[in-house]
Amino acid sequence: MKTLDNIEVDITVELGAARIPIHHLLRMGRGAVIELESTENDPLHIYANSTLIAHGEVLVEDGRLSIQVTKKIIRRR
Repeated sequence: MKTLDNIEVDITVELGAARIPIHHLLRMGRGAVIELESTENDPLHIYANSTLIAHGEVLVEDGRLSIQVTKKIIRRR
């Protein structure tokens, strides 16, 4: 199991997504707001090396953000 200590995995947490035309993106300045296609009650998507592995939710404790895994995604081959 010691060899697993040296393996790195990129973890990405997606709050939501939006599709906007490139010309709108290029006109955005500081403070611009992009409305996401999700609500505050929708689960977060958690990816490991670009593969969806779980859903979760945001936790705030003592001013720090963290993610709690609420559902693991199991892919069968």
